Amino acid sequence: MTTMQTSKDELVRHAEKQMKTGLSDNTWTHSQKLALTCRILFEGGHDSGLAGQITARGPESGTYYTQRLGLGFDEISAGNLLLVDEDLNVLEGNGMPNPANRFHSWVYRAREDVNCIIHTHPLHVAALSMLEVPLAVSHMDICPLFEDCAFLKSWPGVPVGNEEGEIISEALGDKRSILLSHHGQLSTGTSIEEACVIAMLIERAARLQLLAMPAGEIRPIPPELGREAHDWISKPKRHGAAFNYYARRALRQHADCLS
Repeated sequence: MTTMQTSKDELVRHAEKQMKTGLSDNTWTHSQKLALTCRILFEGGHDSGLAGQITARGPESGTYYTQRLGLGFDEISAGNLLLVDEDLNVLEGNGMPNPANRFHSWVYRAREDVNCIIHTHPLHVAALSMLEVPLAVSHMDICPLFEDCAFLKSWPGVPVGNEEGEIISEALGDKRSILLSHHGQLSTGTSIEEACVIAMLIERAARLQLLAMPAGEIRPIPPELGREAHDWISKPKRHGAAFNYYARRALRQHADCLS
């Protein structure tokens, strides 16, 4: 065995190097990845009727792709997405966007690093949001959210006005996600893949928290180890690999979403 005495830092660097060549990137278009994300979220428990929106930056500044109001996440395909501007005027496609998309524009303006936003009301996140408590990140699997999930305790109401956009974007700050009391969650990413994985994680985290709370006090993990796990699991290649897995799983039931 030639690596039994190798330090952890060296092993991490070696694994990161392997990921760059050993994990393949997908070849789907932006529209296809958005449609796949909707189907992934549907299968992952994020469905709540017509509630929730997904957006990704468009080809021109101040534009983004989103789904058509009236369609559920399980009905979104690459061919029925809309391209809209910050005023929610439809530039491409047929139909109207969700008026609540307005607050996405505020997040995009505040965060140049964000290229995709997912806002949903999944069951366990919604249940946890009713308690007005922050998300407890106390398990290795959900460490990409460690010190990376903001919390908005006060509900500003239906997010169709500019006031809600200002409140939510300010509360999000520099985090990748936020738990919104009496509402749901918002996840962001530098890529569609990253935002999708973060959204899936926050619902799992909420479910774990709700399962653990009746059993006893949730114990915190050491901050330095939480940060280490956050950075290790949050590699773009790992997000890409996780997304590709979720997509393969979704395509077994939703092959029509790519058309």
